[in-house]
Amino acid sequence: MLANLIQGVLDSGFEIAGVFRYERTIYSKLKLFINDFFKSAPEYTLIKENKLKEIKCKSANSKEFKDEMLRLNPDIIFVGTWKEKLEKEIIDLPKIATINVHPSLLPKYRGPNPYIQTILHGEKISGVTFHLMTTEIDKGPILAQQKIDILPMDTSKELKEKTVFAARIMVCEILKKLNAGIIQEMPQNEAEASYYPNITGDEKMLDFKNQTSDEILNTIRALHPYLPSYVTYKNFFFTVNPYKSRLTNKIGAPGQIIKKCAKTRSLTIACKDGKAIKLSGLKLYHYAFLTYWFIKFFITTDNHL
Repeated sequence: MLANLIQGVLDSGFEIAGVFRYERTIYSKLKLFINDFFKSAPEYTLIKENKLKEIKCKSANSKEFKDEMLRLNPDIIFVGTWKEKLEKEIIDLPKIATINVHPSLLPKYRGPNPYIQTILHGEKISGVTFHLMTTEIDKGPILAQQKIDILPMDTSKELKEKTVFAARIMVCEILKKLNAGIIQEMPQNEAEASYYPNITGDEKMLDFKNQTSDEILNTIRALHPYLPSYVTYKNFFFTVNPYKSRLTNKIGAPGQIIKKCAKTRSLTIACKDGKAIKLSGLKLYHYAFLTYWFIKFFITTDNHL
């Protein structure tokens, strides 16, 4: 998100007073230096290529950050993918506004990771919202929104890529409208509001006996690339490939292994609703180099999880 916001502002022709990366609030100087040297993030590359000022503080609520903002005197602060809850004193610093960029169609799916939650809940449409920031999480008046289609095979990775690219286009348009004084804010409809916290991690374990086929496929897609999904077989854990998991025309008892294939490293398993999902390209967790031979050995005659 940060890289696309930077690029969008550059596209608009407006000046970037400074960039504050969230990594500076969680990493030591040494770790950040190593990360930047060996695996530079897109935003860091943009900062260097465009000679942008990087703000070096440990918190957006710190006195150092406040003093830096007072010195830079920005018109607008854009916030994207930030885990700190900003204090009102910080939110009120810019001359015009502090604007949050949230990857959902607010007021729906407030909270830390809408990419996961929208797919987990089987949504067909998500979006991105630019809204005025307040001390209440994701609740400020809306400045602009754009819908984004969630395709049947989209994982959180594809949804995020589409969302941040839309944000790049939108930030450019918003800046031009703000400069012309023609943008209007719209209050959020609290009757439609929903909030979802971070997932617990328990979602990683797929439960074919107690989850429907839709729930299983949504979970696999939603967790990628943040967390792998697992299926257990003969007390072994196998990671699931989200791009090689599909509904079949087979039916069976919940949890029943209908078909196994060592060549494609696949299991076809019936879900709670009786429908079966074929999981291909399975990998034995932590022992990837032995995956093929382990699966070939263990996928033999046992037909139950």
